[in-house]
Amino acid sequence: MCSSVVSLRGLRLLAFIGELNDLKIWSTDVGNAYLETHTKEKAHVIAGPEFGDREGHALIVLKALCSPLSSGLRWSERLADVLRAMGFFTSHYEKDIWMRNKGDRCECIAVHVDDLMIASKDPDSIIKMLTEKCQFKLKGAGPTEFHLGCDFFRDEEGVLCYAPKKHIEKILDNCRRIFGTWRKPATSLLTAGDHPELDTSELLNEDDQKTHQSLIGAPQWVTAVMTLLRYRAMPRQGHLDRVKRIHWHLSKMRHATIKIRTDAPDCSDIPVKLCDWEHSCCADAKEEIPLDAPEAKGSR
Repeated sequence: MCSSVVSLRGLRLLAFIGELNDLKIWSTDVGNAYLETHTKEKAHVIAGPEFGDREGHALIVLKALCSPLSSGLRWSERLADVLRAMGFFTSHYEKDIWMRNKGDRCECIAVHVDDLMIASKDPDSIIKMLTEKCQFKLKGAGPTEFHLGCDFFRDEEGVLCYAPKKHIEKILDNCRRIFGTWRKPATSLLTAGDHPELDTSELLNEDDQKTHQSLIGAPQWVTAVMTLLRYRAMPRQGHLDRVKRIHWHLSKMRHATIKIRTDAPDCSDIPVKLCDWEHSCCADAKEEIPLDAPEAKGSR
Protein backbone atom coordinates (compact mmCIF):
# COMPACT_ATOMS: atom_id res chain seq x y z
CA MET A 1 0.00 0.00 0.00
CA CYS A 2 2.67 2.47 -1.06
CA SER A 3 2.85 5.55 -3.25
CA SER A 4 4.20 5.53 -6.79
CA VAL A 5 7.98 5.63 -6.91
CA VAL A 6 9.71 5.96 -10.29
CA SER A 7 13.03 4.17 -10.67
CA LEU A 8 16.34 5.94 -11.23
CA ARG A 9 16.50 4.23 -14.64
CA GLY A 10 13.07 5.64 -15.49
CA LEU A 11 14.15 9.19 -14.61
CA ARG A 12 17.27 8.86 -16.75
CA LEU A 13 15.21 7.64 -19.71
CA LEU A 14 12.73 10.49 -19.35
CA ALA A 15 15.55 13.07 -19.28
CA PHE A 16 17.16 11.45 -22.34
CA ILE A 17 13.88 11.32 -24.30
CA GLY A 18 13.22 14.96 -23.40
CA GLU A 19 16.63 16.05 -24.68
CA LEU A 20 16.35 13.88 -27.80
CA ASN A 21 13.06 15.50 -28.81
CA ASP A 22 13.82 19.10 -27.73
CA LEU A 23 11.30 18.95 -24.90
CA LYS A 24 11.46 21.17 -21.84
CA ILE A 25 12.19 19.30 -18.61
CA TRP A 26 10.43 20.74 -15.58
CA SER A 27 9.95 19.59 -12.00
CA THR A 28 7.43 20.35 -9.29
CA ASP A 29 6.36 19.12 -5.87
CA VAL A 30 2.75 18.68 -4.74
CA GLY A 31 2.42 20.31 -1.32
CA ASN A 32 0.53 18.36 1.39
CA ALA A 33 -0.18 15.66 -1.18
CA TYR A 34 -1.95 13.24 1.17
CA LEU A 35 -4.45 15.94 2.14
CA GLU A 36 -5.52 16.11 -1.52
CA THR A 37 -7.37 12.81 -1.18
CA HIS A 38 -9.76 11.06 1.21
CA THR A 39 -9.06 8.08 3.40
CA LYS A 40 -11.02 4.83 3.16
CA GLU A 41 -10.12 3.83 6.70
CA LYS A 42 -12.47 4.53 9.59
CA ALA A 43 -10.61 6.95 11.85
CA HIS A 44 -11.67 9.50 14.47
CA VAL A 45 -10.30 11.60 17.32
CA ILE A 46 -11.88 12.85 20.54
CA ALA A 47 -11.78 16.65 20.55
CA GLY A 48 -9.75 18.22 23.35
CA PRO A 49 -10.18 21.59 25.08
CA GLU A 50 -8.55 23.38 22.13
CA PHE A 51 -11.78 22.71 20.14
CA GLY A 52 -13.87 24.90 22.47
CA ASP A 53 -17.57 23.95 22.51
CA ARG A 54 -16.81 20.74 20.59
CA GLU A 55 -14.63 19.32 23.36
CA GLY A 56 -15.44 15.64 23.92
CA HIS A 57 -17.03 15.20 20.49
CA ALA A 58 -15.89 12.38 18.19
CA LEU A 59 -14.45 14.01 15.04
CA ILE A 60 -14.32 11.86 11.90
CA VAL A 61 -11.05 12.01 9.93
CA LEU A 62 -11.82 12.33 6.21
CA LYS A 63 -8.45 13.30 4.71
CA ALA A 64 -5.64 10.80 4.13
CA LEU A 65 -3.18 11.87 6.81
CA CYS A 66 0.46 10.76 6.87
CA SER A 67 0.08 8.17 9.64
CA PRO A 68 -2.36 5.63 8.08
CA LEU A 69 -0.56 2.92 6.10
CA SER A 70 -2.95 3.27 3.17
CA SER A 71 -2.50 7.03 2.68
CA GLY A 72 0.25 6.55 0.12
CA LEU A 73 -1.98 4.32 -1.95
CA ARG A 74 -4.91 6.77 -1.69
CA TRP A 75 -2.70 9.60 -3.01
CA SER A 76 -1.39 7.42 -5.81
CA GLU A 77 -4.97 6.61 -6.86
CA ARG A 78 -5.97 10.27 -6.72
CA LEU A 79 -3.05 11.39 -8.89
CA ALA A 80 -3.69 8.54 -11.33
CA ASP A 81 -7.31 9.68 -11.78
CA VAL A 82 -6.13 13.24 -12.42
CA LEU A 83 -3.53 12.21 -15.01
CA ARG A 84 -5.96 9.91 -16.82
CA ALA A 85 -8.47 12.77 -17.02
CA MET A 86 -5.72 14.86 -18.65
CA GLY A 87 -5.19 12.19 -21.32
CA PHE A 88 -2.14 10.45 -19.87
CA PHE A 89 -1.65 6.67 -19.74
CA THR A 90 0.94 4.57 -17.94
CA SER A 91 4.02 3.30 -19.72
CA HIS A 92 4.23 -0.46 -20.30
CA TYR A 93 7.88 -0.22 -19.29
CA GLU A 94 7.25 1.47 -15.96
CA LYS A 95 3.89 2.20 -14.37
CA ASP A 96 5.17 5.38 -12.67
CA ILE A 97 5.92 7.06 -15.99
CA TRP A 98 2.84 8.58 -17.59
CA MET A 99 2.64 9.40 -21.31
CA ARG A 100 0.34 11.50 -23.49
CA ASN A 101 0.13 11.53 -27.28
CA LYS A 102 0.78 14.99 -28.74
CA GLY A 103 0.86 14.32 -32.48
CA ASP A 104 4.48 13.89 -33.51
CA ARG A 105 5.72 13.31 -29.96
CA CYS A 106 4.76 12.09 -26.50
CA GLU A 107 4.75 14.10 -23.30
CA CYS A 108 5.93 12.27 -20.19
CA ILE A 109 5.53 12.69 -16.44
CA ALA A 110 7.61 10.68 -13.94
CA VAL A 111 5.96 10.31 -10.52
CA HIS A 112 7.91 9.82 -7.28
CA VAL A 113 5.24 10.06 -4.55
CA ASP A 114 4.53 13.83 -4.73
CA ASP A 115 7.53 14.84 -6.88
CA LEU A 116 6.86 15.16 -10.61
CA MET A 117 9.32 15.46 -13.49
CA ILE A 118 7.70 16.64 -16.74
CA ALA A 119 9.06 16.41 -20.30
CA SER A 120 6.90 18.51 -22.62
CA LYS A 121 6.96 21.26 -25.25
CA ASP A 122 4.63 23.26 -23.02
CA PRO A 123 5.04 22.11 -19.40
CA ASP A 124 3.51 25.36 -18.15
CA SER A 125 0.10 24.24 -19.48
CA ILE A 126 0.35 21.03 -17.43
CA ILE A 127 1.30 23.03 -14.33
CA LYS A 128 -1.69 25.35 -14.86
CA MET A 129 -4.03 22.39 -15.25
CA LEU A 130 -2.81 20.86 -11.99
CA THR A 131 -3.07 24.14 -10.06
CA GLU A 132 -6.18 25.77 -11.52
CA LYS A 133 -8.44 22.81 -12.33
CA CYS A 134 -7.20 20.22 -9.84
CA GLN A 135 -6.40 22.79 -7.11
CA PHE A 136 -3.06 21.18 -6.28
CA LYS A 137 -0.66 23.36 -4.29
CA LEU A 138 2.52 23.01 -6.33
CA LYS A 139 5.94 24.10 -5.08
CA GLY A 140 9.06 24.91 -7.06
CA ALA A 141 7.46 24.47 -10.49
CA GLY A 142 9.91 25.33 -13.26
CA PRO A 143 12.90 24.07 -15.26
CA THR A 144 14.58 21.17 -13.43
CA GLU A 145 17.61 22.29 -11.45
CA PHE A 146 17.37 19.91 -8.47
CA HIS A 147 15.23 16.78 -8.37
CA LEU A 148 15.25 13.84 -5.93
CA GLY A 149 18.66 14.73 -4.54
CA CYS A 150 20.26 15.29 -7.94
CA ASP A 151 21.50 18.54 -9.51
CA PHE A 152 20.62 19.18 -13.17
CA PHE A 153 22.68 21.68 -15.15
CA ARG A 154 24.22 22.31 -18.57
CA ASP A 155 27.94 22.30 -19.27
CA GLU A 156 29.90 24.77 -21.37
CA GLU A 157 28.75 22.97 -24.53
CA GLY A 158 25.08 23.19 -23.54
CA VAL A 159 24.82 19.44 -22.83
CA LEU A 160 22.35 18.53 -20.07
CA CYS A 161 24.14 16.94 -17.12
CA TYR A 162 23.09 15.59 -13.76
CA ALA A 163 24.99 14.65 -10.61
CA PRO A 164 24.09 14.50 -6.88
CA LYS A 165 26.75 17.07 -5.98
CA LYS A 166 24.88 18.89 -3.20
CA HIS A 167 23.60 15.62 -1.75
CA ILE A 168 27.08 14.07 -1.65
CA GLU A 169 28.58 17.18 -0.03
CA LYS A 170 25.88 17.02 2.66
CA ILE A 171 26.67 13.34 3.28
CA LEU A 172 30.41 14.03 3.51
CA ASP A 173 29.88 16.98 5.86
CA ASN A 174 27.96 14.67 8.20
CA CYS A 175 30.78 12.12 8.05
CA ARG A 176 33.40 14.79 8.85
CA ARG A 177 31.27 16.05 11.75
CA ILE A 178 31.09 12.57 13.26
CA PHE A 179 34.74 11.49 12.85
CA GLY A 180 36.59 14.79 12.65
CA THR A 181 39.49 13.36 10.67
CA TRP A 182 39.30 12.46 6.99
CA ARG A 183 41.09 9.63 5.25
CA LYS A 184 42.46 9.46 1.74
CA PRO A 185 39.61 8.90 -0.79
CA ALA A 186 39.05 5.20 -1.54
CA THR A 187 39.50 3.95 -5.09
CA SER A 188 36.55 1.50 -4.87
CA LEU A 189 33.37 1.06 -2.86
CA LEU A 190 34.45 -2.26 -1.33
CA THR A 191 37.66 -4.27 -1.50
CA ALA A 192 37.85 -7.08 -4.06
CA GLY A 193 36.39 -10.37 -2.86
CA ASP A 194 34.94 -8.82 0.28
CA HIS A 195 32.37 -10.86 2.24
CA PRO A 196 30.60 -8.75 4.90
CA GLU A 197 28.44 -11.75 5.81
CA LEU A 198 31.58 -13.51 7.14
CA ASP A 199 32.63 -10.60 9.35
CA THR A 200 33.32 -11.74 12.94
CA SER A 201 34.61 -8.45 14.37
CA GLU A 202 33.24 -7.02 17.62
CA LEU A 203 29.58 -5.93 17.73
CA LEU A 204 29.13 -2.18 17.97
CA ASN A 205 27.90 -0.53 21.16
CA GLU A 206 24.66 1.48 21.17
CA ASP A 207 26.30 4.81 20.27
CA ASP A 208 28.29 3.32 17.40
CA GLN A 209 25.15 1.56 16.15
CA LYS A 210 23.43 4.95 15.86
CA THR A 211 26.48 6.30 14.01
CA HIS A 212 26.35 3.34 11.62
CA GLN A 213 22.62 3.85 10.98
CA SER A 214 23.12 7.58 10.42
CA LEU A 215 25.86 7.01 7.86
CA ILE A 216 24.20 4.18 5.95
CA GLY A 217 20.81 5.88 5.62
CA ALA A 218 21.72 8.78 3.31
CA PRO A 219 23.60 7.14 0.38
CA GLN A 220 21.12 4.32 -0.17
CA TRP A 221 21.29 4.64 -3.98
CA VAL A 222 24.85 3.26 -3.83
CA THR A 223 24.92 -0.45 -4.69
CA ALA A 224 27.35 -1.35 -1.92
CA VAL A 225 25.05 0.25 0.67
CA MET A 226 22.25 -2.11 -0.34
CA THR A 227 24.64 -4.98 0.40
CA LEU A 228 25.26 -3.67 3.93
CA LEU A 229 21.68 -2.72 4.85
CA ARG A 230 20.95 -6.26 6.06
CA TYR A 231 23.33 -5.65 9.00
CA ARG A 232 21.65 -2.43 10.09
CA ALA A 233 20.07 -3.93 13.24
CA MET A 234 23.25 -5.49 14.72
CA PRO A 235 26.28 -4.10 12.85
CA ARG A 236 29.85 -5.06 13.66
CA GLN A 237 32.96 -2.91 13.61
CA GLY A 238 33.85 -4.33 10.20
CA HIS A 239 30.51 -3.22 8.79
CA LEU A 240 31.07 0.32 10.09
CA ASP A 241 34.53 0.34 8.48
CA ARG A 242 32.93 -0.65 5.16
CA VAL A 243 30.41 2.19 5.42
CA LYS A 244 33.28 4.60 6.06
CA ARG A 245 35.02 3.30 2.93
CA ILE A 246 31.88 3.97 0.88
CA HIS A 247 31.92 7.58 2.07
CA TRP A 248 35.62 7.91 1.24
CA HIS A 249 34.86 6.61 -2.26
CA LEU A 250 32.02 9.15 -2.62
CA SER A 251 34.58 11.81 -1.68
CA LYS A 252 36.69 10.74 -4.65
CA MET A 253 33.73 10.63 -7.05
CA ARG A 254 31.86 13.73 -5.81
CA HIS A 255 32.66 15.66 -9.01
CA ALA A 256 31.59 12.85 -11.37
CA THR A 257 28.82 13.82 -13.79
CA ILE A 258 26.50 12.01 -16.20
CA LYS A 259 26.06 13.83 -19.52
CA ILE A 260 23.07 13.26 -21.79
CA ARG A 261 24.40 13.08 -25.34
CA THR A 262 21.72 12.42 -27.95
CA ASP A 263 23.86 12.25 -31.08
CA ALA A 264 24.05 8.73 -32.51
CA PRO A 265 27.52 7.11 -32.36
CA ASP A 266 29.14 5.86 -35.55
CA CYS A 267 29.12 2.06 -35.34
CA SER A 268 29.85 1.38 -39.03
CA ASP A 269 33.30 -0.05 -38.32
CA ILE A 270 32.05 -2.54 -35.71
CA PRO A 271 31.83 -6.03 -37.26
CA VAL A 272 28.47 -7.79 -37.06
CA LYS A 273 28.82 -11.35 -35.79
CA LEU A 274 26.23 -13.73 -37.22
CA CYS A 275 25.41 -16.71 -35.03
CA ASP A 276 23.89 -20.03 -36.01
CA TRP A 277 21.13 -20.82 -33.50
CA GLU A 278 19.71 -23.82 -35.41
CA HIS A 279 21.07 -26.43 -33.02
CA SER A 280 20.62 -24.44 -29.82
CA CYS A 281 17.73 -24.15 -27.36
CA CYS A 282 16.85 -20.84 -29.05
CA ALA A 283 16.34 -22.39 -32.50
CA ASP A 284 12.57 -21.85 -32.61
CA ALA A 285 12.45 -18.70 -30.48
CA LYS A 286 10.20 -15.89 -31.68
CA GLU A 287 10.10 -12.28 -30.55
CA GLU A 288 6.96 -11.47 -28.60
CA ILE A 289 5.75 -8.02 -29.62
CA PRO A 290 2.95 -6.54 -27.46
CA LEU A 291 -0.12 -5.83 -29.56
CA ASP A 292 -1.08 -2.81 -27.44
CA ALA A 293 2.31 -1.07 -27.57
CA PRO A 294 1.96 2.70 -28.15
CA GLU A 295 2.93 4.11 -31.53
CA ALA A 296 6.56 5.21 -31.74
CA LYS A 297 6.86 9.02 -31.57
CA GLY A 298 9.67 11.53 -31.82
CA SER A 299 13.26 11.13 -32.93
CA ARG A 300 15.10 7.83 -33.29
